Amino acid sequence: MIILPAIDLQSGRCVRLRQGRAEDATIYSDDPAAMARQWREQGAKELHVVDLDGAFAGAPRHFEVVRRIVAAMEGVPIELGGGLRTDDDVRRAFDAGVARVIIGTRALADSAALRRLVQAHGERIAVGIDARDGRVQVKGWVETSDTRATDLARRAAELGVATIIYTDTATDGMLAGPNLAAMDEMCRTVPSCQVIASGGVSAPEHVRELVQLNHPNLRGAIVGKSLYDGRTTLAELQAAALQG
Repeated sequence: MIILPAIDLQSGRCVRLRQGRAEDATIYSDDPAAMARQWREQGAKELHVVDLDGAFAGAPRHFEVVRRIVAAMEGVPIELGGGLRTDDDVRRAFDAGVARVIIGTRALADSAALRRLVQAHGERIAVGIDARDGRVQVKGWVETSDTRATDLARRAAELGVATIIYTDTATDGMLAGPNLAAMDEMCRTVPSCQVIASGGVSAPEHVRELVQLNHPNLRGAIVGKSLYDGRTTLAELQAAALQG
């Protein structure tokens, strides 16, 4: 299992939100590219980037910043999500140099568009499923739908999606550990997809708990706040991922 440091972009800065609330942000850097460089130098194998302003506005806001992050990572793959709700948005994201694009709100609203994107871009299209109490949240977690996260995941798998980033929004930024039951259910629901866990992973023991779920399709875990706060290090988390 790999560990993906997270860079969340708001007003050109690297921030972390508490449970996805835009008004509850902590600023960690005014230079996201420099932050990305630090993660590369510390051995990051991949990087998770979210355009928070794009997620809330419904259209990307940080392509220029993303280009600088891509340059700073020097070939380390980057996945990007947040407000990518048109085919042109997806094209521009790839033009900016990202390896994988994360479709969230649009994946729930438009299965035909998701199918078309997968046919055009294959494994470079991932679906981001953000859920609270098992129900999908959209538009930057502002709205909660009636759709179960597992139902959306099953639909995405049927459309050929290879990767699902699953965030339990109740645990995100809370440093209390991941929702293991939800992650277990998700991995069992879509054995054909690689699953990346997000939300609450903040210590080596949390990584070990995920590994011990023993799902071969649980590919990675996204970690943000605990790294920025110095509660743990990328090296410690990577070691825990190998040890299980």
